[in-house]
Amino acid sequence: MQPLSDEQLHNLVERTVRQTLGGMINPVPAPVPADPEPPKTVMQAPPTPTASNKKVVAIGTDHGGVDLKAALKADLAEQGYEIIDCGTNTKDAVDYPDIALTVAQLVASGKAWRGVVIDGAGIGSCMSANKVAGVRAAMCYDISTALNSREHNDANVLTLGAGLIGTALAKSILKTWLATEFGGGRHANRVDKIIAIEKSYLKEGK
Repeated sequence: MQPLSDEQLHNLVERTVRQTLGGMINPVPAPVPADPEPPKTVMQAPPTPTASNKKVVAIGTDHGGVDLKAALKADLAEQGYEIIDCGTNTKDAVDYPDIALTVAQLVASGKAWRGVVIDGAGIGSCMSANKVAGVRAAMCYDISTALNSREHNDANVLTLGAGLIGTALAKSILKTWLATEFGGGRHANRVDKIIAIEKSYLKEGK
């Protein structure tokens, strides 16, 4: 075997070193991306309170309809109406004209969308409420009169006789009365004449 030349020896050493180092050196790992920054929480201002969109129903009774009023109020609340309770809330005697006047004034002023007045028969409250300008009160004792008073007469106050009708019927009457729209058309002309009569008496101070 001939001795290696200096050049051959140099090349052999270089290959050996290269192979040895190549097996020992780990490949450079790819850079690991940093964890993405968590999304920032945007604090939103609380919503601005808005006025209630509920329709307002004023309801009142004399001492004879306290229990019926309580039952009707529960139904009104369940149906989503806002309620103004005009009393009375005890069975101590009070006068129905006072209650009817309070309810009627709320309707006439626009503070209430509709009004309901209860007494023993519903008749006296109807008469009292109709003395207030802008009010068209109707005493209803069944579904037909409830429909008619709204569709034909655009009644805005309902009176009920607690001594004449039961709770279940009163609930049905009220629900129907509130849900029925004014028919307009030929009925509008007649309601306009009712309003004209009222205005003529107010103007003349009769």
